[in-house]
Amino acid sequence: MNSISGTRRASRSVRLTAALLGAGLLGAAAITTAAPAAAQDSQPAPAGGATATLGGLKTADRAVLHHEDGSTDELGAGLFEMAVDEGATLQTYCIDFGHPTQSEARYQEVPWAESSLHDNQDAGRIRWILQNSYPQVKDLAGLAGRAGAGSLTEATAAAGTQVAIWRFSDQVDIEAKDPAAEKLADFLYDNAQDSEEPSASLRLEPAAVSGKSGERLGPITVRTDAAAADLALSKEGAAAGVKVVDKDGKAVASAVDGSELYLDVPAGAPDGSAAVSVRAATKVPVGRAFTGIGEFAKSQVQILAGSELSTVTATAAATWAKQGAIPAVTAHKNCAKGGVDVTAKNEGDESFPFELAGQTYEVAPGESRTVTVPVREDQAYKITITGPNGFSKVFEGVLDCETAPSPADSPATPAPQPSAASTGGSGDDLAETGGSSATPWIAGVAVALVAAGGGVVLLVRRKSAGA
Repeated sequence: MNSISGTRRASRSVRLTAALLGAGLLGAAAITTAAPAAAQDSQPAPAGGATATLGGLKTADRAVLHHEDGSTDELGAGLFEMAVDEGATLQTYCIDFGHPTQSEARYQEVPWAESSLHDNQDAGRIRWILQNSYPQVKDLAGLAGRAGAGSLTEATAAAGTQVAIWRFSDQVDIEAKDPAAEKLADFLYDNAQDSEEPSASLRLEPAAVSGKSGERLGPITVRTDAAAADLALSKEGAAAGVKVVDKDGKAVASAVDGSELYLDVPAGAPDGSAAVSVRAATKVPVGRAFTGIGEFAKSQVQILAGSELSTVTATAAATWAKQGAIPAVTAHKNCAKGGVDVTAKNEGDESFPFELAGQTYEVAPGESRTVTVPVREDQAYKITITGPNGFSKVFEGVLDCETAPSPADSPATPAPQPSAASTGGSGDDLAETGGSSATPWIAGVAVALVAAGGGVVLLVRRKSAGA
């Protein structure tokens, strides 16, 4: 197997042990930070693209992870399946070795910039592997012949493909246990070429617009790989006489990639808001990233390997008023800067002052401003922006941009094993994917330390009460 760059190659067992020890010793800190994560239960899914539920590891074989100290661990490697909300099935590979999988975790399609691929120069090579191996390539005999791999089954082809991907996504020293799968992994790794990021299945840019009544609000640009998408206006918009039109003011009911949509608000309409929804049937492009959402935000990042025809939706909000400041506020994860970009655009005739992260800002009429709010890796965030006349908007989530946990920064870093929410699913394969056979011993130590930490907390509280 080709050597892996020393600058990015790391021993996962050492880092994960440190993470668990940190979690045990800092048990009290983990308890006090549990509330923000729980608050995400009410967080709506991000607008745009496919949303799906992780089913588990379905087609897999074994792989061997080599540590820097010469020790090895055996784990499962292969294809996961996800169920799209509308019933279709997606197939994915893992691109986030250091985080756990969680059965029944909710996922959202995102661009590479909002995932662990944001700074990975080999992201394009990962997509090439996806396009040139199983399951995109169904002819396993032909694939084996090109790779000099003898004979491949679906399980060994999936394992070899996952191993090759891990070498690029996480820079781990890993090999497939089956000789034919290892031949395939080497072939894919050696021949991978750079490829462009795939387009979104469906996305609206921006996700919010504003303006004065009597004007056209927009444009909202449609980004999709579908042949066409259907449009729908919320009841609030229809009741106010709002229409969805094109740049020439003609009412439209469908859109294609690149379409620019506007909301035509009648003059004199009472101040209000509405939403336009776009719905399309398409196959999500191979190579799109999927990240966990809500309470599952820390579930390992996946990358699409195959899909059936799926129904995807996207929604953009619109706000209008007769006068004053009329803001439209959006937020996006900025993995490159380690935070969340909050953008406020003001289409009114007065300045829009707002408070964000303890600072005061102001946006002049017709202008916009983007503020990056720093967020630690793996940290749950709840960002609130407030303005005049009771304006308030909250953005919640977890910043998960790196392929491995950061013990020094996050005492609650997960182990390479699912949480209680993962009980069930596909069993042991789901639990150990991206993990280690040393996990039971490490987890036992962590549990003991957490218990000890909890005992210390109770003892201190009792002494305080007695005093």
